[in-house]
Amino acid sequence: MLRTQKLSSALAKHARTFATVTQPPQVGVVRPSAQEVKNRTLDSRNLEKAVRHMHRDGLVIVEDVVPHTDIDTLNKKMIEDAHTLQARGDKGPFNYNKGNIQQDAPPVSEYFSPSIFINPIATQITTAMMGPRPKWTFCSANSAMATLPGGTPQRQPVHSDADFAHPDHPFALVVNIPLVTTTPENGSTEIWLGTHNGFGLDAQDCAHGERASGRIREELLRQRQEVSPPLQPVIKKGSIVVRDLRLWHAGMPNTTQQTRVMLAMIHFAPWFRNRMRLELGEDIKPFLEGLEKEGRLGLDVPVDWASREAVLESYLNRGFGNSYDFSQEA
Repeated sequence: MLRTQKLSSALAKHARTFATVTQPPQVGVVRPSAQEVKNRTLDSRNLEKAVRHMHRDGLVIVEDVVPHTDIDTLNKKMIEDAHTLQARGDKGPFNYNKGNIQQDAPPVSEYFSPSIFINPIATQITTAMMGPRPKWTFCSANSAMATLPGGTPQRQPVHSDADFAHPDHPFALVVNIPLVTTTPENGSTEIWLGTHNGFGLDAQDCAHGERASGRIREELLRQRQEVSPPLQPVIKKGSIVVRDLRLWHAGMPNTTQQTRVMLAMIHFAPWFRNRMRLELGEDIKPFLEGLEKEGRLGLDVPVDWASREAVLESYLNRGFGNSYDFSQEA
């Protein structure tokens, strides 16, 4: 059922949303055992915990499931790319402000680690939430850049990525993987737990296609602040974060001198008719085909394959922000 009710009825239905805050919100964290990490699968208790946090909070962190060696190789390259994009100034792919750049990972085999891009524990959680074989159609990253000399640290407005008519239940989950330990100092994303439930387009100021699409109305932020204030979690390197696309959040300034890159892959429910497709280099195709043959892929991955030369030429010139459409066909 699509959201059609007015904001007033949503607030009435969720009256406790704006009750008096009793204790500060805390992010749900799952810490798998060594055996779970080895098996690349959460046990039933930890999976239940992850699903509970997703339904209640709209976000969960799973620690120590991505090998640091895989992360380090990719991080070095993406930091170099981030500086290339930052140097474009006003023509760069920034979202809301120039301190927050959207960039794609190089879509070729030497940077494509399945532990990162097709993490089986991430897929286990998104499958438990939305059904078998979620559809992976978006793969990008956001980079919190160090503030340039003479510049002023800037934050994004609080917004939801679901800036279109959408279901009231989980239909799209973002898998974030920070490539370094993420802290408030280097731009950990501000999150507003629980805001994936009870709010629709009528909570937003701007429509899809506008520069500030999805921005949350100021009066709602003030009310929500009294109940469940936002937070910037510390996220350990090697963690995955699963976030409901509807959750309110905001990119924050990086006050260090080191670029902070965080990958973002979106898994859509198998029944959600999103039209996007990935574009990957042909040398990645054997990875995906091998995992599918072994029954370990667990995802539907619509891909437009291109030559290695073509994707290396184009991946830093792709669209960003509102050029992507997360909605579904009628």
